[in-house]
Amino acid sequence: MMTCNLRPIALGVLCASVSLPWAASTALAAGTIKIDDTKWISVGAGLRTSFNMVEDAAPSGNDYSKDFQLDNIRLYVNGQIHENIKFEFNTERQDNGTGDDDIRVLDALAKFEFSDLVNIWAGRFLPPSDRSNLDGPFYLNTWNFPLAQAYPSIFAGRDDGAAFWGQVNGGQLKYQLGAFQGTSGLPNTDDNLLYAGRLTYNFWDPEPGYYNASTYYGAKDILAFGLVYQTQEDSATNSLNGNTEDFTGWSIDGLMEKKLGNSGVISVEGTYYDYEGDPVLAGLDATGYFLLGAYLFPQKIGIGQFQPVVRYQNLDIDNGAETDNWELGVNYIIDGHNAKLSLLYSNTDVDPAVGSSNDFNALQLGLQLQI
Repeated sequence: MMTCNLRPIALGVLCASVSLPWAASTALAAGTIKIDDTKWISVGAGLRTSFNMVEDAAPSGNDYSKDFQLDNIRLYVNGQIHENIKFEFNTERQDNGTGDDDIRVLDALAKFEFSDLVNIWAGRFLPPSDRSNLDGPFYLNTWNFPLAQAYPSIFAGRDDGAAFWGQVNGGQLKYQLGAFQGTSGLPNTDDNLLYAGRLTYNFWDPEPGYYNASTYYGAKDILAFGLVYQTQEDSATNSLNGNTEDFTGWSIDGLMEKKLGNSGVISVEGTYYDYEGDPVLAGLDATGYFLLGAYLFPQKIGIGQFQPVVRYQNLDIDNGAETDNWELGVNYIIDGHNAKLSLLYSNTDVDPAVGSSNDFNALQLGLQLQI
């Protein structure tokens, strides 16, 4: 079974025998160079960094740890070489465990976009999955990726493959279907592919494009539901009995965001996950969910607006650990997803299958910048 520290430096990236993926959608703002009427290229960047304090996580074992963390540093490159052909190339840092960082390919894909209904993407990118994964860390409504998200990936939620997707009424209804590499090598001796699909319906304003966000800060009124299904034969080896397991995962997510008459914005979001034979969870079964509420005050204080946020999360692994997490915080929104501060308090309780439970508090201050 995969194992990890119960008191990670980056708070909220919490695990109980779980390795969690991180993801991000493409940049919404960047500098564009126009080559001719059909050719252009854009360049952007994103940074997330945080200061973290975790109870009893200092080397002494009974003091708060105090650590600065570089959560994300990304370079975004997008372009068009034909009116129907685009490309995307993004990078991300990865801690290699030696004290140095590696720069890895995050996204590298070709986009054949013929109409709203017919689009084909191929390369490395986000498979059809839950809203949080299609948001990525830069477009969530709180700082940390949900701990119950355990869809398999090769890096940061990505996989190598191809997807066929389209939308109706500018993104009111969206479908995404794809085939991806998934688990390669043992126990997948037949080299089976991972198949993934997502269906999204927006009752209020549409969300055009392949990606989405979990808040639009009042620019849209959103009432959306998404249904996800992923499967791959011989995807994992069960860590308890050594049997080869087929992976099946599904989830349903919902977002309601409404701009009120006083120009304040209320957000309510939730997702339920169900996994069988999950390779991220060492071939075990699990269920999980989160519920989130936020309110963006209409008044600007200084250069930004305050947004209190609360989230509860649960991940219950069969014959494994159960993790409960409460987060209470406030975001200071300066320029939407391009500039914000986040202050977050969290309490986490990990109840393992064997041994005593582990309960600890944490405090986190994060800064996000993007262009």
